[in-house]
Amino acid sequence: MRILPVFWLLTAAALPVQAAGLDDPFATRAALPSPAPCATPLPATALSAVDVVDLALCNHPQTREVWAAARAQAALVGVAQALWLPSLNGTLNATRYDDQNSAYSRRSATLNAAWLLYDFGQRSANVDNAQALLAAAAATQDATVQALFLAALQSYYTAQATRAAVASALEAERAAREAHAAAHARYEIGVATPADRLQAQTAWSQATLNRIRAEGDARNALGTLAYALGFAASQPVQLAAMPALPNDLAFQKDVAALIAEAQARRPDLKAAEAQFKAAEAMVELARAQGRPTLALAGGPWWQDTAGTTLRGNTLGLTLNVPLFSGFDTTYRVQVAAAQREVRAAQRERIRNQVALDVWRAYQSLTTASQSLKTAADMVASAEQSAAVVLGRYKAGLGTVLDVLSAQSVLASARQQRIQAELDWHVYRATLAQAMGALDYSLLLQTAAEGRP
Repeated sequence: MRILPVFWLLTAAALPVQAAGLDDPFATRAALPSPAPCATPLPATALSAVDVVDLALCNHPQTREVWAAARAQAALVGVAQALWLPSLNGTLNATRYDDQNSAYSRRSATLNAAWLLYDFGQRSANVDNAQALLAAAAATQDATVQALFLAALQSYYTAQATRAAVASALEAERAAREAHAAAHARYEIGVATPADRLQAQTAWSQATLNRIRAEGDARNALGTLAYALGFAASQPVQLAAMPALPNDLAFQKDVAALIAEAQARRPDLKAAEAQFKAAEAMVELARAQGRPTLALAGGPWWQDTAGTTLRGNTLGLTLNVPLFSGFDTTYRVQVAAAQREVRAAQRERIRNQVALDVWRAYQSLTTASQSLKTAADMVASAEQSAAVVLGRYKAGLGTVLDVLSAQSVLASARQQRIQAELDWHVYRATLAQAMGALDYSLLLQTAAEGRP
């Protein structure tokens, strides 16, 4: 049997890929970031911000969802690239014939190879579309990871803030108890009225109630954090101490430059750009589907009928020319062109949203930085004022109302400082996420800046 060497050599070149059983012969997943190994159990040590992010990214089902979606799109790139290779199919057939005059068997075997030689851009457009969608899937994966990163940090900082609020409430309760003791002592020696003692008692009870509520909020925040990490809300969680705030809280950067940088880095904008390119490729694919195709096919065949054996080879070219398809191609092109306009509008909308996100996060962080310094000064002055007023009251000067008012101002100042610290941490992470740059380096930088 004679074999056409060049054609069969080209066909056989694809066989080792299939025979080897490789998981990804076209290396389509090379464009995807490799998932880092995860340690899903809750560690025995107190949790830092890095631990919280690790656990959240490892345990959250949305992480697995976007990774699986990206792998699926990578496989579709392989499907598109496979169209460039020849196909090889074998057929075996055995038939038994019986009639009134005779009975005989027919057996045949065919090995057929087919190779699409030219299709006026269909395969190229298909590969371009699949690769653009893969880039969009990879960018979407990055955007999802950053969103989960930010959500985990928000839960962690909220839990830290509620823990600080409990400490502040305990201090306020201690101060109210001290004020009550002073009012009671003055009442016992006859230099204070019953109203003074009752007012101090009421303030002490209110401080105790505030402490109870703060402890409840702290327990709820820890349950929410445990849930965000993929555990039951009842799972005990220990928090490590927060690193000290940096000495220099000033945040002065050109917001226009930040917006430009964000528009170059934001993964959701990259995904929108890739979706637009995929839509452009679909327009080319729709146009190419109405054009001719040229294919090469052939192979050896064998047939045995009632003891008579025949062998041969086939080789042929097939030119397929679409003449009329009921305007199907026309409308397919219109659909693809309209989808391209949709993707272009989505890209522009996301570009504007990126600018808005950066602007808001920048202004919020600037405000938080200024508020944090002011709140620290306010706490310092309120502590001094409360100490002076209580000392004066114990010495027989001033009224219990002065003491209670000073303690109320101090408690409010401490709460505002706690809120300012929470806002600073959250808005700093929010700005990084708005910039498309939220990663572990932010946490390491925070720890380094807070070192004495």
